[in-house]
Amino acid sequence: MTSYEVTVLSAAPPDKVFAVLADGAGWSRWAGPMVVRSWWEREGDPAPGGVGAIRALGLKQIGSREEIVAYDPPGHLAYTVLKGLPVRDYRADVHIEPAGTGSRIVWSGTFTPKLAGTGSALRLFLRTTIGGFARNLATYAERA
Repeated sequence: MTSYEVTVLSAAPPDKVFAVLADGAGWSRWAGPMVVRSWWEREGDPAPGGVGAIRALGLKQIGSREEIVAYDPPGHLAYTVLKGLPVRDYRADVHIEPAGTGSRIVWSGTFTPKLAGTGSALRLFLRTTIGGFARNLATYAERA
């Protein structure tokens, strides 16, 4: 298993950060250039983005599909990747904790590379990509 972790601070309170993060159909508004489209393929419990929901990010042919596996507002959301990365057993956990009047966002993930020897490159790619998502999430939640 390979892992990464990114920590970002936001001036927005945890409930606002969680609301933005959990809105899978809204990711294209804040996530950045890699997420040109975002939508729910399947709703979860509670609807729309609770456990069992499948969100799609990017474009149909080259995007990713992710299933929500933990939904505990306003402090924890977790998902697994079903399609879109050259990995197996990918799971990401986003913990949102109070930090003064704002929030601390801790976004971590574990995965097994499909191709031997690619773990370090994938970890760097994911830390960079997820770091961008986390910073964009923090900023967008502050304005929401």
